[in-house]
Amino acid sequence: MKPFKELDLGFGDAENYNRSENKNQLHQIFVRNRYLDSLLRYSTYFLIGEKGTGKTAYAVFMSNTDYNNTISEIKFIRETDYNKFIALKNSNNLELSDYVSVWKVIILMLISTSIRESEIHVSVFSKRNKLNKVREAINEYYNNAFAPEIMNTFTLIENSENAYQVFSKIAGLSSKDQQTQSISKQGFQTNLFYIQKQFEDALSQLRMNKNHVLFIDGIDIRPGSIRYNDYLTCIKGLANAVWSLNNDFFPKIKDTQGRIRVVLLIRPDILNSLDLQNLTAKIKDNSVFLDWRTTYPAYRDSLLFELADRLLAYSQNQPAEKGSVWDYYNPWTTYTTSPDREKDDSFVSFLKISYSRPRDIITCLQMLQEIKKQINDNTVVSLPDFENDVFLKNYSEYLMGGIKDQLAFYYSSEDYTMFLHFFKCLDGKSDFSYDEYLSAYNEFTEYFLTHHNEIPEFTEEPEKFLQFLYDTNVLCYIDTSENGDPFFSWCYRDRSMFNFFPKVKYHVRYRIHYGLHKALKVGTTLTR
Repeated sequence: MKPFKELDLGFGDAENYNRSENKNQLHQIFVRNRYLDSLLRYSTYFLIGEKGTGKTAYAVFMSNTDYNNTISEIKFIRETDYNKFIALKNSNNLELSDYVSVWKVIILMLISTSIRESEIHVSVFSKRNKLNKVREAINEYYNNAFAPEIMNTFTLIENSENAYQVFSKIAGLSSKDQQTQSISKQGFQTNLFYIQKQFEDALSQLRMNKNHVLFIDGIDIRPGSIRYNDYLTCIKGLANAVWSLNNDFFPKIKDTQGRIRVVLLIRPDILNSLDLQNLTAKIKDNSVFLDWRTTYPAYRDSLLFELADRLLAYSQNQPAEKGSVWDYYNPWTTYTTSPDREKDDSFVSFLKISYSRPRDIITCLQMLQEIKKQINDNTVVSLPDFENDVFLKNYSEYLMGGIKDQLAFYYSSEDYTMFLHFFKCLDGKSDFSYDEYLSAYNEFTEYFLTHHNEIPEFTEEPEKFLQFLYDTNVLCYIDTSENGDPFFSWCYRDRSMFNFFPKVKYHVRYRIHYGLHKALKVGTTLTR
């Protein structure tokens, strides 16, 4: 086995696997499972998961290979794209329905320009002429410099009248269509609808050999420069456009073996914010929900352990028995709090400080490796390495960074800074009663009001703030079983595709997540 410090442990951000030099690594370590099979269903429109659960990895894996007769692409929404939407809204007074129309044109344009000639079934009856004309119109409009990214489609939408003229010249309108269009061609919405129809007509005539999936990623974090209401309106329009195209247009393309779909990558809390009709049914029938949970006794058979083992095995020159590589690099055990086990294997310790997400386990290994590199240590990971204060502090800050990103969707960075003050009011306690929580909450809100005119919505009431801490997995609540044993309820463990938002319990004890202790400076009771 290679020294631990020399292993290639990949990337925490799966977008890096889009690069050609990294594709093979993702192919080797990726765990092919039921979620991947579910993504192939024609009815799947949403890929749902918390930050770090691998949404991007699934999309990139499918984009890197023609998996199971399916050709996929992934497109990322960037901050500049949102700014373009806001500028478009201000110049054209857009409503939500207009956002839906804009997103439809963007999606249809990306698909129309990305379909390969090899995907299309060729026969004497095939009709590709319309698609070729649409592509010709795009090339003329962009002077043959169009790059198929979201931002690059905006110039066509912003100048919809000029785009209409190019499309009508090349695609060819009937006299009746020209007369109708000339009456209102100055109208933004009318021009947009015409362009949309050109794409839809072209795609409707295709007879494809393979399925085509467009993944849209990048909506999990709201850029700080974009107001919440503007951001929410933009992604509401996107979600409704994805639903409409998948449900109302793509399935109605007849006589083609290959089908077209758009899949939106999204966090469960954001999906809930979009006010989609019949959301529960959409989650059940049209979504894949990534769930990596496992239990301490059964971790050996989990997808999460398989991923970690594969990652460590990637740099080896020979195949190994499942689990043997992990055991080689992490041969230590710890004491157990369970009467059913004599000891806990090393992977259980990783689970205890994580949220059972792939990125958490990968980040743990990368941070441990970095410490080994700094001291030029060729040994495998030991328990003292895992208990190293530098490692625990760095990892704790990483977890808090994820919580900060989650909060950034709804609140300002100033609100986040004030939120951190609550933990100072706990006087170092990581385990506390409901009364102790109320005491800390009252002190916290009093401090907050001395520095602000009003407090954020999530801190307005003690019950609401406690639910907020539970939702973000900062803390769990502790129930007592019939035989007197403690039962720990974490939001990330209780959450399922049928219960996105489990409720916290009041008037019990609470415990802050182990992995956050260093960042929040809790775990040791302080004296004032």
